[in-house]
Amino acid sequence: MATVEDESLGEGARNWADDAHLVTGCGRRIEVRQLRIGRPDRPAHRIALDVGEVSGGVPGAWAALSPEEARSLGRLLLKKAGATASEAS
Repeated sequence: MATVEDESLGEGARNWADDAHLVTGCGRRIEVRQLRIGRPDRPAHRIALDVGEVSGGVPGAWAALSPEEARSLGRLLLKKAGATASEAS
């Protein structure tokens, strides 16, 4: 799995435009960032989702989503959060 530090991603992958994160109740840090990779004349814009390490240093997960994929994931998360909140009431 490639990470931001991975040489295979190239210099562009290390060019983050913004930073947003949250820490879950179990202590995992989830970061959401804008990622720009590719050639300067044909950049690829992605939203990077990085789920941090589990305690003990076990690597987390990383994904690069297109803007539409990120919107779809957002809709799914909101839908599940709403359903879960309703059930908990």
